[in-house]
Amino acid sequence: MVRDRFGQESALIVPVPDAETVVGPWRESLDPACEWGVPAHITVLYPFVPPDEIDSEIQGRLQDVLARVPAFDFRLASVEWFADDVAWARPEPAGPFRDLTARVSEAWPDFPPYEGAFDEVIPHLTICQGADPRHMAVAAAAVAERLPIHARADRVRLMAGRFEADSWTTLAEFRLANG
Repeated sequence: MVRDRFGQESALIVPVPDAETVVGPWRESLDPACEWGVPAHITVLYPFVPPDEIDSEIQGRLQDVLARVPAFDFRLASVEWFADDVAWARPEPAGPFRDLTARVSEAWPDFPPYEGAFDEVIPHLTICQGADPRHMAVAAAAVAERLPIHARADRVRLMAGRFEADSWTTLAEFRLANG
């Protein structure tokens, strides 16, 4: 884990407020990240630079990288699963999210997505994770009935916090081109 001296981590996310009314009620009880204060989102890069090392230079570099990426429309099209542990909504198209991750990863090669744990990074919006499988199945089915959700990715949010209730806060937001 890439934590700072206060035990905090950081992440870059695309917030998806248009999904909150559909996934929010399920995330509240079935996704710990919701309790931590992380909104419905699609991850760009986690973990990112330890929060106590994020300064104006890093934020300026992020702005430069992200300002070159055009804002884009997408839809949450289907509900998928990572094993039986995570139910998630698939964004389509996924390519622009992969491009965002690739651009930031190229600029910060010391921080590979998910610490390099996966051969392929699959863009996704988590609905629920690590909960009772029966409850997660109900949540996944309920969300699937309300898809698609149309949204726009026009910003990337830099957040930091711990795995504790209400600890994640926004450090900065960066607009994408034409966002």
